[in-house]
Amino acid sequence: MENANTWLITGVSSGFGNEMTRQLLEAGKTVVGTVRSTDKVAELIERYPDTFDCVILDVTDVAAVHSVVNAAFVRHGAIDVVVSNAGYGLFGAAEELSDADIDKIIATDLTGSIQVIRTALPHLREQGRGRIIQVSSYGGQVAFAANSLYHACKFGIEGFCESVAQEVAKFGIGVTIVEPGGARTEFRYGSAHVADLMPEYDHVHGFLNMLDPSKGLAAGDPAKMAARMIESVNTEPAPLRQVYGSQALRDTIARLEERVADYRTQTELAASTDYPEGE
Repeated sequence: MENANTWLITGVSSGFGNEMTRQLLEAGKTVVGTVRSTDKVAELIERYPDTFDCVILDVTDVAAVHSVVNAAFVRHGAIDVVVSNAGYGLFGAAEELSDADIDKIIATDLTGSIQVIRTALPHLREQGRGRIIQVSSYGGQVAFAANSLYHACKFGIEGFCESVAQEVAKFGIGVTIVEPGGARTEFRYGSAHVADLMPEYDHVHGFLNMLDPSKGLAAGDPAKMAARMIESVNTEPAPLRQVYGSQALRDTIARLEERVADYRTQTELAASTDYPEGE
């Protein structure tokens, strides 16, 4: 994958998608970048008319996902790397979320990502090579209060990608799930959606401080994280997961160790539900 020259990235208006696009274009690569509006990428469209293929796409529109992704492969002949990046954060206790809140984030962060990857697979398989990068979060392994639907989407897309990675490895397609910790992007400081909060759940509203840059900035550098995502395609075989951010890695390891320790206490319980040997 060292000659990965053509990339398809969803959600390039801001955040990791925008940073990856800028770094790739500066390196002379071609990027098919999807946006819901060209306002924030007008400068890139003007500066890179030959290598930045900007396309309008709302990933909640499944028919549009099929059309845009299929057309991109036809237009460019081959695409080396598909980055499923579009998404946003939703904050609020489960009872505080509306039905519309739930439907929208699942359609964007989970179904949208699934459909982008599914649509790309036949093309990558026909090419006999390719790399898929799914932008998840350490929130795909570690859950916090007042973030239940975001975690539902990220836990879900990680399970999907881990399964797909096993299905497509024989075709020369690698899958990498990236799990960034907190970073100084619009995801945290601009695009995050907050539910209609209830005083009954004030005890889990600490996330409001996290969303307020005046209370302190996240440690993650989005430019460095984007660079690590780009570099990941040069690793063979494809790393299934990469965690970005020291705090994110510490929290992930701690939570996984807690889970393993809990599972180890359940040996007798698990065995108690088996048929006796030989039956």
